[in-house]
Amino acid sequence: MTINTQLQDVGAVIIGRNEGERLVTCMRSLKNQIEHIVYVDSGSTDNSLAHAKELGIQTVELDLSVPFTAARARNEGAEALLTANSDLSYIQFVDGDCEVQADWIEKAKSFLEQADEYAIVCGRRRERYPDNSVFNALCDIEWNTPVGEAQACGGDALIRTTAFKQVDGYNPELIAGEEPEMCFRLRRNKWKIYRLDAEMTLHDAAMTKLSQWWKRAERAGYAYTNGFDLHGKSEEQFKRKEVISIAFWAGVLPLVVILFSFIKPWTLLLLGVYPLQIMRVAIRDVSKQLRESKDSWLYAASSIFAKFPQFLGLLRFYLNKAKGQAASIIEYK
Repeated sequence: MTINTQLQDVGAVIIGRNEGERLVTCMRSLKNQIEHIVYVDSGSTDNSLAHAKELGIQTVELDLSVPFTAARARNEGAEALLTANSDLSYIQFVDGDCEVQADWIEKAKSFLEQADEYAIVCGRRRERYPDNSVFNALCDIEWNTPVGEAQACGGDALIRTTAFKQVDGYNPELIAGEEPEMCFRLRRNKWKIYRLDAEMTLHDAAMTKLSQWWKRAERAGYAYTNGFDLHGKSEEQFKRKEVISIAFWAGVLPLVVILFSFIKPWTLLLLGVYPLQIMRVAIRDVSKQLRESKDSWLYAASSIFAKFPQFLGLLRFYLNKAKGQAASIIEYK
């Protein structure tokens, strides 16, 4: 193992739960690049902690008496990392089911060193097995966000330590969508986010069932609604567009059609607007690269039908809020 001496001021936080060999691959990919790594475990019942210790990686076990979230795990990992290495300038956050590409951290750090106004840099996250299922393929499409200045990053990103501390890290109470929410607070503090045209990580979604896709979409709906509840009244109207879209396509429109169909049966014809919307998204609302492939129709259909589980997530959020209940994580694997 050869550590890059130019990356001595970079540390990493890995979060995971029962990731098995995927976690070992993740850890080794980082060990080949940097020295200071912390693994945060959220109640694994496999050998995750043992694997980390065998590789000489510092571990943090979350207190399971407190509801755990990815946000909380990342925060506690960053705290442990910086307590042991207070002079670190950058933190690479990565999910335990991802493998970090060999030259990613060096490229990401180089960018941040030359662009002081940027707090976060991310790159291309790819699905390791996009051909294993239609759901994996959809994830790979989702990860391919535009290159350049961005509104947010995902779970894998290199973050400037000073910026991370300035906004007190991730919001530990969020069960999902913690990355865009933190990026919102960073942008409000005049920081910027950038996506490089560079390979960053290989991700293994391991989604082979419709039920997994459904749960993941429900979690996204919860995250959109929670973000809107927190910052929807801001000048940016954070996540307002997404929440309105979910409420219209999966709530208002179906309800109107069902109610009026008892009076005017022809009202059922309004359901034809769904395939029309799929067509509009496939032809107009996707990138040129995606539009020129068969995947544009797959992505468009998924984005419309996902409104229904997302609507359940929306309802779940408001029901929890009305009852004063804390959120519990929505897992898809």
